[in-house]
Amino acid sequence: MDTQKQPTMEQIFAGMRKAMGSIPTAVEKLSRVDSEMVYEHLRSRAYAMPEQSPALDDQTRTLIYLAAALAASSSACIRAMANKAKTQGIAREKVLETVRIVRFAMATKIIGDAEPVFDALEMSGK
Repeated sequence: MDTQKQPTMEQIFAGMRKAMGSIPTAVEKLSRVDSEMVYEHLRSRAYAMPEQSPALDDQTRTLIYLAAALAASSSACIRAMANKAKTQGIAREKVLETVRIVRFAMATKIIGDAEPVFDALEMSGK
């Protein structure tokens, strides 16, 4: 990012408050120890979720981010996306369906991961 065009930390925090209702505590702490990483994080966000001609709407992006956070067990991101979903007024049913989809995906992962177990059981007979 060009340092002349960078928003201030207060501007970044104001945007986060508006979008998510609060600032993730990890981001606050990061800003005090390595502000450049905050700017890099913003650059990465802009790459992942472009403002110009986005393919997905904001609510879909939030639900995908929530799903990824749940699957990765990232409590800070789960909290942030739960707050963002609330701020965006995403319907309760959509949020719950997202959680259910992640739950099903994780259960499916366990079944897939257990394939060698099933192979061994088949080989040993009934």
